[in-house]
Amino acid sequence: MAKWGQGDPRWIVEERADATNVNNWHWTERDATSWSKRKLKEVLEGLVVEGEAGRCEIGDLKHVEGEASCNSRKGKLIFFYEWNLRLSWKGTVKESGEKHKGSVEIPNLSEENEVDDTEINVSKKKGEGDVLKDLMRTEGTTKVREALRDYLQALKTEFTLGMILPTKAPVGQELPTERKPSGNTVQDCVSPQSLDTVGVKIPTVRILMREMFNSPADELYSIFTTKELVQKFSKCPAVIEAEKGGKLQMFEGCVSGEYTELVPSQRIVLKWRCRSWPDEHYATVALTFKDVAAQTELQVECKGVPVSAEESTRQCWKKQYFEEIQILLQQAQDSME
Repeated sequence: MAKWGQGDPRWIVEERADATNVNNWHWTERDATSWSKRKLKEVLEGLVVEGEAGRCEIGDLKHVEGEASCNSRKGKLIFFYEWNLRLSWKGTVKESGEKHKGSVEIPNLSEENEVDDTEINVSKKKGEGDVLKDLMRTEGTTKVREALRDYLQALKTEFTLGMILPTKAPVGQELPTERKPSGNTVQDCVSPQSLDTVGVKIPTVRILMREMFNSPADELYSIFTTKELVQKFSKCPAVIEAEKGGKLQMFEGCVSGEYTELVPSQRIVLKWRCRSWPDEHYATVALTFKDVAAQTELQVECKGVPVSAEESTRQCWKKQYFEEIQILLQQAQDSME
């Protein structure tokens, strides 16, 4: 096998002890079935459909059969999924107040068809109330399709965090020393991102984000350091050893790391990595908690994120951390009222 800059680039092996699947040239696969079942349940259950005829609500995901996976080849992601789903629904007729139940069946959600072409069948138990059935066939179908799009978007962003490994620049080509910030949401505070090298020699970026939470700093700090609370917002079993040198593992092992600094209610510093990043490559993540009136501003600095994983890392913190913690705090507030 050739070293960098020598021979056919398809056989280039970086100077690493294991020389394993450098630049993701070989085919790699990750099973998304368990994750997908949870995500489908999350996006579909509880959908509300309202119209002039009345109000309906999607209930339990009664039947979910199928599988999903994500494959990486030559730096590209390929998705396979095939699902047979059945959901319950119940509704109330606006004029009469009558209540009716039924089901929604999705016999073949797969990558072979666009969501708009996916078959969705609505049925109702015997009796009157066809106005609700019609409502579910029209507005309900639209809502279900939107939820399925949310699942597919999450499959291609949240689940694939770090699956594409960065490629190495050709010999003689220098890596850029500075990059302009890409388009960011209002909640992101991004400075020009300088490239540095951490662990395995790959181009990396520095990401800065911030988010406001309706919570005192000590409570927000606890959410990141208490196993039970981490499992609540991540919806997965977790390993949380909140002490210097303690281990961290979340999202079914997709994210792992180590606590390197803890200042109660003020600061947490982590060695943090995605499972599919190059072996032994970690980013340094610093969480800073600042009291602002009755709220807390969380500042997140990620140094050493692989260039190709920049956007997926942003989405991970935004979707899987910030948004889920906001939901957890809101639920806690609602339960107290």
